[in-house]
Amino acid sequence: MPQTFDVLVIGGGPAGIAAAVRAAESGARVGIVDENLSLGGQIWRKALNEDAPTAEAAMWYQRLQDARATILSGKRVFHRPEPGLLLAEGDDDLLELRYGTLVVATGARERFLPFPGWTLPNVMGAGGLQAMVKSGLPIQGKRVVVAGTGPLLLAVAAYLHQHGAEIPLVCDQASWGSLARFAMRLFGHRRKIAEATRLKRDLAGVPFAANTWPLAAHGRTALERVTISRHGQSQEISCDYLACGFHLVPNTELAALLGCQIRNQLVQVDEYQQTTVRNIFCAGEPTGIGGVELSILEGQIAGLAAAGRAEQARPLLSGRQKLRRFARLLEQTFCLRPELRTLPSADTMVCRCEDVPYSRLQGHVSWRAAKLHTRCGMGPCQGRICGPATQFLFKWNPDSVRPPLFPARVESLAALPPGRALDAGGRP
Repeated sequence: MPQTFDVLVIGGGPAGIAAAVRAAESGARVGIVDENLSLGGQIWRKALNEDAPTAEAAMWYQRLQDARATILSGKRVFHRPEPGLLLAEGDDDLLELRYGTLVVATGARERFLPFPGWTLPNVMGAGGLQAMVKSGLPIQGKRVVVAGTGPLLLAVAAYLHQHGAEIPLVCDQASWGSLARFAMRLFGHRRKIAEATRLKRDLAGVPFAANTWPLAAHGRTALERVTISRHGQSQEISCDYLACGFHLVPNTELAALLGCQIRNQLVQVDEYQQTTVRNIFCAGEPTGIGGVELSILEGQIAGLAAAGRAEQARPLLSGRQKLRRFARLLEQTFCLRPELRTLPSADTMVCRCEDVPYSRLQGHVSWRAAKLHTRCGMGPCQGRICGPATQFLFKWNPDSVRPPLFPARVESLAALPPGRALDAGGRP
């Protein structure tokens, strides 16, 4: 099913919605694609489906509807057979998406680090557990240890606490000094201060520990307790769930496939969010983890520029600079400490898709060598979990990104015209 757009936006989170709105309001024919059944991303998806969504989310979604952008939900882009064309797969269809300009707003995902027992049932990503509770998982009365690093931990802990979970401890690997400097730098960011105040109120009575991280999870058939390192001392805590995440990893795979320059795990863009590839723009977390405000601003700038209205984006540039400073502060505060590299034991699974333990990776010198000899990163997640983990553990860098970006149906691959098919190695 071929469709053609002046501006095509990939990603339906705050950055993608803002980009689609500003491009469509400028008169462009706009399509917005998201792999989930509803727009909003991890931040807004639930809000947009509630009876009383947040004012900001509702406002942007209403503008998107009023602008008459084409919404393609439940579609996942997996291949770029030629410039100006992307292929996306739904549950039972294959879409050919042609575009004049493209905005990549693919967001971010949680970073997971392996430690003994991290594959036990009920050891989950912090955001993942929150999403499951939002979808109906009963959490009332359950003991949940929240551990890792980054602002997401407090937001998840507050949500779980509000829904009846008992939180024996929130653990952050960042030092007290780093967190204190972060708090001092919040002055001048009124919205951030308001969010911090609300979280403090919602977490009243919940213990918090800095310089603390999980060492191991224990249980016979599911999680029963977790061992943490707290100020250099080991401590065991009984729990039903461990919600664990070590900040966020930008989703840069599509941008890399398109040939955009990636540096320090971030897509490189100019002042109007244009990447190093002509007519391809990028906004939101792939250019730097900075939160909703920055994503919305970058999305607007990218959408206007993609629609040929860059001059209208100029008033937004100064606000973006301020929020980018906050993004750099986030990176400095929640930088992973080197002690976390010692967490895995020899038999700790690093690649869960292909059952590759830490001991099989230690003798290799690169991500490519590890993939060739162990199949690490070649399973269904295509290295999205073990890739960032090995990047931190071994300081490896991913060599390349090849289509399909995600597992695709055989019939979708078979339907590709001659010259666009993939060989067994994923090459066009």
